[in-house]
Amino acid sequence: MTTATAQRQLPVVMAINEALRQLMQEDPNVFLAGEDVALYGSVFGFSRGLLDEFGPERVVDTPISEAALVGLGVGAAATGLRPIIDIMFMDFMGVAMDQLVNQAAKMRYMFGGKARLPLTIHTMAGAGLNLAAQHSQSLEAWFCHVPGLKVVMASGPYEAKGLLIAAVHDDSPVIVVNNKALLGLAGHVPEEMYEIPLGQAAVVRPGTNFTIIATGRMVQESLAAAEKLLEHGIDAEVIDPRSLVPLDTATLVESVRKTHRALVVHEAVRFAGFGAEIAAQLQEAAFDYLDAPIGRVGAPFSPVPFSPALEAHYVPNADRIAGEVLRLLGRSG
Repeated sequence: MTTATAQRQLPVVMAINEALRQLMQEDPNVFLAGEDVALYGSVFGFSRGLLDEFGPERVVDTPISEAALVGLGVGAAATGLRPIIDIMFMDFMGVAMDQLVNQAAKMRYMFGGKARLPLTIHTMAGAGLNLAAQHSQSLEAWFCHVPGLKVVMASGPYEAKGLLIAAVHDDSPVIVVNNKALLGLAGHVPEEMYEIPLGQAAVVRPGTNFTIIATGRMVQESLAAAEKLLEHGIDAEVIDPRSLVPLDTATLVESVRKTHRALVVHEAVRFAGFGAEIAAQLQEAAFDYLDAPIGRVGAPFSPVPFSPALEAHYVPNADRIAGEVLRLLGRSG
């Protein structure tokens, strides 16, 4: 049996479950709280079995009040615990913005660095499941704009486990964003605990003459696009930042120095999306190496449609990514 076939495979949902279980076994100060995370095991299934193992004091079903839920997390973190607060859909973060932006993000600063706030906010983002405009958004750019918050996005099961563990071990508020359309995606996940350091990007596909920087679910679409581009003689490098704040700009710049061209891809609305920040940083740090403008692919400036046909058109995909690469190169598909 080869090493590749011997590797243990887990879907994203089970990688999250394993991370939570190992974190709670490791530290009695870690607890999980959220809507339907205990008896139901979460609506997405990632916390199933945890209530039986750790009991209702550490796996807590809460009322439907995101403001109270995040407030619980802020208070618990400030007094020595390590809460993992689940916000069922990222869209619901709007209800808790004061607690996140004015309390969690600023507490350490306002106490002169003496306060620790090891708060992890776990949430599900993304479209593709016909859940309509209030349950399908990707809003990571909101939180990247707030000093004091860290933001990470997982693109697969290995990242889902490693980023969540790193977030819970961190002494600052970290927002962990998983994509609901990726929950069934399987891949290699080590059984032992491991961390993906915050601020460390991954070159998921080495390439020579074009750089694609993609976040979350779009990493998978970009890998598919890279395969399509081979037919045109384009060997695209695909990079997953994994951590948006802090951002590993050095790895992105190193790639652009080699390829001289770049495209940034995210599922969020293109206008004012985080891709604009990546493009700006590359323009500032790698301008002399660029042979063409930096491209961006994102969703149109519209709420996420409910209609399956419209939603399929709304979400960026491999064909659109490959097409934009060809356009930037002045070539037709």
